[in-house]
Amino acid sequence: MKLVIVESPTKCNTIQRYLGDQYIVKASFGHIRDLATSGKGGLGVDIENHFTPTYNINKDKKKVVYELKELAKQAEEVILATDPDREGEAIAWHLAVVLGLDVQTNKRLEFHEITRDSITEAMKSPRTIDLNFVASQETRRILDRIIGFKLSTLVNRKIHSKSAGRVQSATLKLIADHETDIEKFVPEEYWDINVEIAHGKKHVKVNFVNDFDGNKEVKTETQAKAIIASLKDSLTIKSVDRSVRLIESKPPFTTSSMQQEAFTKLKFNTAKTSSVAQSLYEGINVNGEHVGLITYIRTDSTRLSPTFIGRTKAFIEETYGKQYIGVVKKGEKGLLAQDAHEAIRPTSNHRTPESVRQYLTPDQYNLYKLIYVRALSSLMKPKKEEVLTITLVGGDNTFKVEYSKTIFPGYEILNDKNEKKETFPEVNEGDQFEITKKECEQKFTNPPARYTEAKVVKLMEEVGIGRPSTYSSTISILKKRHYINEEKGAIICSEQGRKTSHVLDKYFPTIVDAKYTASMESELDKIQEGEASSEEILDKFYLPFIKMVDEGYERMYVDEVVEVPDSVCPKCGKPLVYKMGKNGQFIGCSDYPRCDYVQKEKKVVEETGQTCPVCGSPLVYRNKNGKKFVACSNYPTCKYTVKEEKEIKPVKKCPHCEDGFLIKKKGRYGYFLGCTNYPKCEYMEKIHKKGHK
Repeated sequence: MKLVIVESPTKCNTIQRYLGDQYIVKASFGHIRDLATSGKGGLGVDIENHFTPTYNINKDKKKVVYELKELAKQAEEVILATDPDREGEAIAWHLAVVLGLDVQTNKRLEFHEITRDSITEAMKSPRTIDLNFVASQETRRILDRIIGFKLSTLVNRKIHSKSAGRVQSATLKLIADHETDIEKFVPEEYWDINVEIAHGKKHVKVNFVNDFDGNKEVKTETQAKAIIASLKDSLTIKSVDRSVRLIESKPPFTTSSMQQEAFTKLKFNTAKTSSVAQSLYEGINVNGEHVGLITYIRTDSTRLSPTFIGRTKAFIEETYGKQYIGVVKKGEKGLLAQDAHEAIRPTSNHRTPESVRQYLTPDQYNLYKLIYVRALSSLMKPKKEEVLTITLVGGDNTFKVEYSKTIFPGYEILNDKNEKKETFPEVNEGDQFEITKKECEQKFTNPPARYTEAKVVKLMEEVGIGRPSTYSSTISILKKRHYINEEKGAIICSEQGRKTSHVLDKYFPTIVDAKYTASMESELDKIQEGEASSEEILDKFYLPFIKMVDEGYERMYVDEVVEVPDSVCPKCGKPLVYKMGKNGQFIGCSDYPRCDYVQKEKKVVEETGQTCPVCGSPLVYRNKNGKKFVACSNYPTCKYTVKEEKEIKPVKKCPHCEDGFLIKKKGRYGYFLGCTNYPKCEYMEKIHKKGHK
């Protein structure tokens, strides 16, 4: 018996069926180990000993590890088949270490789609664990742990933000800066020139090109009204031009472009797109067979394998005709694109969206159709349109109207669109058309649109923040921390998010700078390529970073919060500052956490201007459970209160003591007269009913 270990349990049955009874396929359920939270600073990393990490088996994976160990003991061979990326390589390495396998020689399978051909091919040519990939992932994890723990602790103590991190904070800055741009935006006035002409029974809107002075933009009311005034009753055709326009298809999906398109066309957020795509990759039961419908979903490449290109061209010719076969596109690479995996594509051309629709959920079908059409259309001829451009003039102003019709559908044949057969109007130079509408309308430029999740992903890719595997999770973290909110698809940076970004930008400008984050990704890629060592990169990063952290503890509160005027800490002499806590604002020492002094709240007493009838002390306003009442300022010596703002008047002087008064009191058996000096004077009298003494 041979043991094959994959990451996801969904793959097990499919791969088991492909490999046969001599194999047992089990899942690790992702990572089985992570950095410990022990040691100095809880980092799980021995900084002074060459950044040596300490790993612990995750609590929820102990049972999984035990079962894998027992199976590994019985197996004649253990084959590792985790995902084909940096994380997958690290998981394979952790499995090898925990199961006692030789990391230098143990078989490691790599496949990018879960199909019989792909698994069979991988079994024919296994490789070993790529230790450079492992070192790159481990360095990334150590960096994220150091930055995350140190920065999160700092911002939590200083500004009550929940966390900070290498990728999330750089992404947050992009969003916060954009929010500032929106606020600073100053609208500019412009005017629309709305003109329509009669063509037969139709009213056709014509587009303004330029005025009699050659101005293409209309900025003022005076200019707009001058244009309208210059127009007479008709426009004359100056020229009629015919041309052919080619509309090229787009390259196949990367992780980023898939998330953008899914948001635009399906309104999926990044988390939903990742989840649905993962289910399509891991496999669907189609007609009794569990099969992966798409290739690996975490990629920054638009490259397609030669095998797929060959099969697809044959499929296009067979289904639509040879005239539809196009050329292979070379997509633009992102800033840090690795091109390690090919683009996201269907595993089979013959599994058309309609043929598998009955086996898919609506979300799976819609996303699969996007992926299928995008991949096939990238290898098809462009759509060809004939364009008729009519230029008209009136009052020395120029207008245009454009018509188009499809003369060859090209890749659009995949979209099942029954396009209307457009016909061009019969027009000639010199023809005149009556103006049926001419007006000007004042408008103002709009501020930049708020980012969507898809736009944030695109920006992350463009500036080199993170990797395809981290785009969705980064946005999810920012939401979870309440740094950003989403309203109708638009991302809004919260006050706490902006505050966090501002503080980090002030004290850790390199950490939140997109260029620095991108350069760090490049450094990690160098480790992956064997061109740099982990210790070298960590050494270069650590000391400058820790210096910034120490300065943050020294300066952050002094710089960021308002000092209490003419007040110093009675314990250490540092300035007292206003702070925000879970119960609101309070005053504390600016040298926290070294000094934990907190000033007790001084209650302001407001006098009523009256004196207590019992002891002569001033009466004051007090508050209990949100209700305001009047009581003696000599409390607790004198417990006199005015109930419901009705003052209790003394009846007469106490005959037993010199300075006491008898007042009406309520006892166990009803009302009576008692001395205000109780308990020093216990004199009391009964209250007689009317008609009795």
